[in-house]
Amino acid sequence: MSKPPTVGIVSLGCPKALVDSERIITRLRSEGYQLSGSYEGADLVVVNTCGFLDSAKAESLDAIGEAIAENGKVIVTGCLGKEEGLIRASHPKVLEVTGPHQYEAVLSAVHAHLPQAHDPKIDLVPEGGFRLTPRHYAYLKISEGCNNRCSFCIIPSIRGDLASRPANAVLKEAESLVKAGVKELLVISQDTSAYGVDVKYAESKWKDRMVRARFYDLCKELGEFGAKESPIWVRLHYVYPYPHVDEVVGLMAEGKILPYLDIPFQHAAANVLKAMRRPANQDRVLDRIKAWRAICPDLTIRSSFIVGFPGETEEDFETLLDFIEEAEIDRAGCFKYENVEGAPSRDLPDHVDQDEVDERYDRFMEVQTELAHARGQAMIGRNIEVICDGWDEDAEAYACRSKADAPEIDGVVYVGSDNEIAEGTILSVRVTTAEGHELWASA
Repeated sequence: MSKPPTVGIVSLGCPKALVDSERIITRLRSEGYQLSGSYEGADLVVVNTCGFLDSAKAESLDAIGEAIAENGKVIVTGCLGKEEGLIRASHPKVLEVTGPHQYEAVLSAVHAHLPQAHDPKIDLVPEGGFRLTPRHYAYLKISEGCNNRCSFCIIPSIRGDLASRPANAVLKEAESLVKAGVKELLVISQDTSAYGVDVKYAESKWKDRMVRARFYDLCKELGEFGAKESPIWVRLHYVYPYPHVDEVVGLMAEGKILPYLDIPFQHAAANVLKAMRRPANQDRVLDRIKAWRAICPDLTIRSSFIVGFPGETEEDFETLLDFIEEAEIDRAGCFKYENVEGAPSRDLPDHVDQDEVDERYDRFMEVQTELAHARGQAMIGRNIEVICDGWDEDAEAYACRSKADAPEIDGVVYVGSDNEIAEGTILSVRVTTAEGHELWASA
C-alpha cells in the first residue's frame, strides 16, 4: 500500500474557528488523508486564520509565513481569508486562499494540490469525528454569523449574517459526541441566544418528536443527554442578555445545564455603549442579573470588556469598574481597544491615547484580581463538583475545573488525591486554599 497523503493544520482564533478546523480534518480523514503534528511530517499545511483584530491578523500572517518556511505548501482559510490581497502581498507563495467556514473550498484546494485515491482500508473516522480538544470535552457550534452590527466588530462582514443550524442536526452531533466519550459540551456561536431567529424557530424531527430551533428548546434537549450516574455538563458561551435568557436560567436552577453564562457586556457607560451600537440600559441589565441570581443562586457570569474605546472618559471608565463590582461579574476578560481596519469605530472622534488605554487596562485588571481573590477566599471549605482535565506535572496535582470554569479561559482547581483520577471524571472535592482564580482542593 502506498503511503497516504498527510496534512498538517494550524488553527488560530476563537473556539468557533476551532470547530471549523475540526470539521475540515474530519472530512479529510474520512477521505483517507493522514494528519501530522509537525511541518516536516506533512505533505501540505492548512492554516485556519483569525482576522478579528489587527494583532490577530499579524499573528495569522506570521503563522502563514512560518508554515511556508517550514513546509512550503500552504493553503489559507478562515476569517483573514476575506483579505486575500493582504495575504498574497505578504506571502505570494500561498497555494490558495478561502474564507471562513468554506469547508468545501478548503477540501477542493487540498484535492487539487494533494490528490488522494480512495482506499476503504484507511478511510476510517472515529465516532464523533476528529477534534482538537481533549476527549472529554467538545465545542458544539449551533450557528454561523451574526445579525448585530457593533461598531468595533467586523465579524458580520467576514462571516455574514446569522445562519442557524437545524435543531436535529445540532442534537445529532451532540449525541455523537456524547457516545464518543465527551462529558462536557461547550455551546458556541457568535450570538448564541439569537439561535433560530433567522429561520423563525423552524421545527425539525428529532427521535420521535419535533424540536424548534429556539435557544430554550435546544438547551432543554441538551440538558437531557446526561444521567445521574453519567452526567453531561452543558456550558453556554457568547450569550446576549435577551429577555428569553430568563427561561434558560430556570434550566440551570433545575440542574439541567451548568449555572454559567458567558455574556459579552463590553462596557457599562451609556454613551460608550451607544457608540459601540450595543444595548445601553445599565440599570435594566443589573436588574436582570439580580433576577437571574434569585432564580439560580449558584450562577457564574463571565464577561468581556473593552477599555479605551473612542470617546471613553475617565468617568465612563469608573462607571465600568463600578459595574463589574455591583453586577458581581465572576470572570472578566479585558481587551484594549484596537482600531481595526473596516470597523466603523475607526471613524469615531476622540480616540483615547494609547498610554491612557494601557493605564486603564492595568487598573481594570487590578480590580478584577481583587474581586477574584475575594471570591476564592469565600470558596475555602466548600464542597464543589469538578471535572478532571488531567495530571499537571508542575503543580504535582490533578488539574480540574469547577462548574464556574470554562477550559483555557477561566480558573483551575488543583486536586490532590491518593487515587488516580481519569480525564473526564466528574467528582466532588473540598476546597482547601485559594489564590486568584486558582483553587486547591482534596478529593
